[in-house]
Amino acid sequence: MSKGKVCLAYSGGLDTSVILAWLLEQGYEVVCFMANIGQEEDFEAAEKKALAIGATKYVCVDVRKEFVEDVLFPAVQVNAIYENVYLLGTSLARPVIAKAQIEVAEKEGCFAVSHGCTGKGNDQVRFELSFYALKPDVEVIAPWRDPEFFQRFAGRKDLLEYAAQKNIPVTQTKAKPWSTDENMAHISFEAGILEDPDTTPPKDMWKLTVDPTDAPETPEDFTVVFEKGVPVKLILADKSEITNPVDLFITANAIARRNGVGRIDIVENRFIGIKSRGCYETPGLTLLRSTHIDLEGLTLDREVRAIRDTFVTPSYSKLLYNGMYFTPECEYVRSMIQPSQNTVNGVVRARCYKGSLTILGRSSSTEKLYDATESSMDELTGFQPQEATGFIAVQAIRIKKYGEKAREEGNTLTL
Repeated sequence: MSKGKVCLAYSGGLDTSVILAWLLEQGYEVVCFMANIGQEEDFEAAEKKALAIGATKYVCVDVRKEFVEDVLFPAVQVNAIYENVYLLGTSLARPVIAKAQIEVAEKEGCFAVSHGCTGKGNDQVRFELSFYALKPDVEVIAPWRDPEFFQRFAGRKDLLEYAAQKNIPVTQTKAKPWSTDENMAHISFEAGILEDPDTTPPKDMWKLTVDPTDAPETPEDFTVVFEKGVPVKLILADKSEITNPVDLFITANAIARRNGVGRIDIVENRFIGIKSRGCYETPGLTLLRSTHIDLEGLTLDREVRAIRDTFVTPSYSKLLYNGMYFTPECEYVRSMIQPSQNTVNGVVRARCYKGSLTILGRSSSTEKLYDATESSMDELTGFQPQEATGFIAVQAIRIKKYGEKAREEGNTLTL
């Protein structure tokens, strides 16, 4: 007799294929859910594998449009980044996947949802907090936190051996044991030899981007058009224009990928309290974020930018990383993104070349914060130079007091 129906977030990879077989062993009926979130995946092969292992049903939901418009573009608007380097590629996808999984679970009559996240990672937190916000009464089965499961499968070696016993085909091998997670924004590589932070990733590990040393010898130029901080048009070197949001992001990916742009190799602080080494490829998001930041220099008021950079960007990024998307505080912070972007309208010309992204120029026909005549060192227009004397005098009031106090105490200000 079945213990009930479970909706499993299924990737078609090693972990979730083994988890599917294990859930069936435990007496559950399993509906395999897969999100098409832009990963380069053979969805038909994944369906065939899931059904062959014993899943009752396989459901694939295309969430690419929602991912780009509702999550990736706002991330570009706010310049989302974690610990100054990670563009949150995995984190950004989790709310979209969780929402789609809960919808499938409800439609298919599943009492529980399950996932393949490890007990030491961030994703278990991200998924489960999202699940509980979206469906507070849902039950979660987390095999990697179940002693019966993790004692049986102590590591990837055991998973691979079990998969071989069950005739479950997997792409992972003992020679390349790292774990990957891919979506339209990026791909991550973790585990295996990468757990030594001093081990250089092998050249054949990287999947999305060309090695910068192998990238084309000719630079590739392109133009991004923004409206209220959102990329609305991508103009290619041949003058062709891409405007559909999903196609625009895919094309940005393609430009960055073939020119080796978007790789990082970092040790980060997981929310759960463990340091982790991860290698990431984030091509298109790197391209769009970099051009957006440049345009803000021309079009965004400095005080608005200061408040956004001090509070909104780090708060949003941390909330995303920690899995707090569906929370009152994240709803509040998200509401502050768009008001900061109303003036971010314009065009950025840029170039990709052998792993680098260079800005060639920027312009805006609507925003007039920058005045070339006013800024010129060769023209006496705008405010008069002598007016700066009073400005400096006011700024110097407290600084003089600081210097006087130091002299009275016999201290010398040092560099």
